[in-house]
Amino acid sequence: MVKDVKLLLAVFFILSICLLAISCQEELTNESGVLLSSIEIQEYQGEKLDSVNAFRENSISGPQHVDEESYNLRVTGLINKQLSMPYQESIKYFDSYQKVVTLQCVEGWDATILWEGFLVRDLLDLAEVQDGANTVIFYAYDGYSSSFPIEYFYDNDIIIAYKMNNVTLPPERGFPFQLVAESKYGYKWVKWITEIKVSDDEDYEGYWESRGYSDTGNLDESKYK
Repeated sequence: MVKDVKLLLAVFFILSICLLAISCQEELTNESGVLLSSIEIQEYQGEKLDSVNAFRENSISGPQHVDEESYNLRVTGLINKQLSMPYQESIKYFDSYQKVVTLQCVEGWDATILWEGFLVRDLLDLAEVQDGANTVIFYAYDGYSSSFPIEYFYDNDIIIAYKMNNVTLPPERGFPFQLVAESKYGYKWVKWITEIKVSDDEDYEGYWESRGYSDTGNLDESKYK
């Protein structure tokens, strides 16, 4: 009987130590952010968020799968420093910002998401924009493109996102980068960004703009020209 009691006490002691170790490991993982970084959040500062899956598939060639290892974010055109930055370097180099912004599609649906990324303005400053530049053109992996007046990025805190709702952009949502073109219709939110060109061509028309949609894409204006 005594041996049985001692054995039970020994087992209980070992189990207690194991549970304590697991608890400490979970706490450490949570504090380091490793665990939390992979969990999609559904609410931010009291505001309900839509799911990363709350989007309709309407890209011109379907979801694109960009290889992170060979990817480089290029900034070209009327700048003093032509840039070609690998994915990890891009997301670590700039200050990171979070912002809840609702994407509104011309098809009538919308999605409110917590976006995380860096400012387009910071990227342009690093590239050193030349005098005479007035337009910024975004090119995508699938051949898509859209353009904006350069003042849009200097007058507003517009971000290039690499996370949504605290998770890395899935391929369907634009990995590695999506432009969060707030105050604009969804067709201005370029996904799978590969190149950003600084230009003096104010008349440049992107994919949908060349097919009759508004060049500005402003939500308070007609979506058509």
